[in-house]
Amino acid sequence: MKLEKITSLHGRRYEDACGTALGLEILGERWALLVVRELMLGPKRFGDLRASLPGLSANVLTQRLEGLEAAGVLGRRRLAPPASVQVYELTPWGLEAEPIIQAMGRWAARSPDHDATLPLSPVGLMLSFRTMFDPGKAGAARTALGFGFGAESFVVRVADGLLTAARAEPEGVEAVVTGTPEAVAAAVYGPAPERLEGLTVAGEAAAFVRFTGWFELPPKAERRAA
Repeated sequence: MKLEKITSLHGRRYEDACGTALGLEILGERWALLVVRELMLGPKRFGDLRASLPGLSANVLTQRLEGLEAAGVLGRRRLAPPASVQVYELTPWGLEAEPIIQAMGRWAARSPDHDATLPLSPVGLMLSFRTMFDPGKAGAARTALGFGFGAESFVVRVADGLLTAARAEPEGVEAVVTGTPEAVAAAVYGPAPERLEGLTVAGEAAAFVRFTGWFELPPKAERRAA
């Protein structure tokens, strides 16, 4: 059976000159924006993308990658030996989509239907930190924390009211937090971070507990009665 390419800059068109319409043509297909999200912190192999988006089939992922590449959002390259594997990475223009992801995440978190207990990818968690960080709560505080999720490691730094999150080995940090992304999210956004349930903290656990106080989810929108 022939594989139908349903994501393409020249496929489903709105025939509308508004940039929003073109943005939806590029990123509006199911899974497309989540593929972009997973590449925000650096390149990934095809298999790594599938692992981070377990509900996405190989066929659909292939379609999305081809469509996003055709639109100029991402590209592919082969790593130098000894790795010699093909990876996908966002173009400089593709990286400019992060504010879109942040704005959508902040807006959707206000929905009464938002279920914070659903699975969360490590990159999704890191981007949530970059989205929900409140510099007013952090003040002049400075910290560097490592996070480990299986084979993936990240370093989050806070300084001068800014938060950065990058894929890196946790060196020179105050603490290293290991567990699932869901458990870390529960500690950061939940009501009782001091319990640190389901997490292991090596180093200064108090540094991570302080860190959990520097985020605030937006208030829930009211659901209008029918």
